[in-house]
Amino acid sequence: MTRVGIALVGPGLVGRLVLDQLSSDALQPHFELVSVSNSRYTVLHARQCAHELSMHELCAALPSSRQSLNAADAASSEGLFSVLDLGPTQLVQALGKRAAEMKQHIILIDCTASSAYPSIYAQANSSGLSVVTPNKVAFSSAEQLYRSIVDAQNSGPSAGLCYFEAACGAGLPICTTIRDLVRTGDEIVKIEAVLSGTLSYIFNQYSVVASETAPARPFSEIVRDAHEHGHTEPHPAEDLSGRDVARKLAILARLSSPNAAATFDLVEGHSSIPTQSLIPDDLVSTSDPQAFVASLAAYDARFDRLRQEAAADSSVLRYVGVLDPKAGSIECGLRRFPPSHPFAALSGSHISFAIYTNRYSASPLVIQGPGYPVEVTAAAVVSDAIRVAERFGSSFGL
Repeated sequence: MTRVGIALVGPGLVGRLVLDQLSSDALQPHFELVSVSNSRYTVLHARQCAHELSMHELCAALPSSRQSLNAADAASSEGLFSVLDLGPTQLVQALGKRAAEMKQHIILIDCTASSAYPSIYAQANSSGLSVVTPNKVAFSSAEQLYRSIVDAQNSGPSAGLCYFEAACGAGLPICTTIRDLVRTGDEIVKIEAVLSGTLSYIFNQYSVVASETAPARPFSEIVRDAHEHGHTEPHPAEDLSGRDVARKLAILARLSSPNAAATFDLVEGHSSIPTQSLIPDDLVSTSDPQAFVASLAAYDARFDRLRQEAAADSSVLRYVGVLDPKAGSIECGLRRFPPSHPFAALSGSHISFAIYTNRYSASPLVIQGPGYPVEVTAAAVVSDAIRVAERFGSSFGL
């Protein structure tokens, strides 16, 4: 059986871990890396060449985007591969042509965080390519882009598939679970979710149940430690803004409701969701991350009041996204939870989803686990690639 082709875009940390996992003895017989691309160049494996390059050999042949085309083209060796200067649209066209000529199904794996490739997912699906990605952009942005991708998958019998498990819950099976619930006739009543591993890490230390007697630490100190240990984005304000939580909540909303755009008014995607920012107004324009963290200490008293108010109510603070399809409500922000709630028992950077449905009405279906490391994100990407391959005839046994 012809192996499924992989076209990797973004061979960074997650992308290379994806290749590591696809290169395993169990999966290598099922997949073939046909191309790898950065923001400028694509290395395309020659068709039916005498010597097949390994996934990492082909990846190593990709020149830096800072090289000139002549220097990059000179790297092509013995007809094993070619170096091309292709934009997203041209790459999809080249891959579609190759798939037709080789009678091979190809999966475009987008491991970038940019908006360049999400704009061509619909084109890829319509041309018969499948898409697998941890990139949140296409599924959390404007309704028009999201709807074009959904429609493209239904454009005909040769249309490709689009899976994005890793875009919402790192390595947790949240998108698959919600899809299965809805497709089997269950109705989502409410979802509460701790969606940010960073904010979970911060508030799991900052606001603890009353029986835990560890001395209270200032909010700014915990943020500083998280930043120094690499638990935040390069600029912690990106985490404290709540935007990442809103993006993921928009994805959950679209999966949980057949008519999410009307139910939640998501015309502009995550930008339409009321989102509480934890950035003090005076620090919004502070571009230097070190200066931002240092200045945050001046606002510790403000955060401490919130913590004390929660403790007086025998509750803890967690930054969550909440959606209620029947009420049409959706929002992100700080909420209080009693010690009996699953969110109160979270530790480290764990994220958690509490899903209330008609079937899970007495108590929610809870899915929780680590929000990182990146190995779990890569595993979710590979799992999606396996799902696509199975849909197109590959058999992986148990």
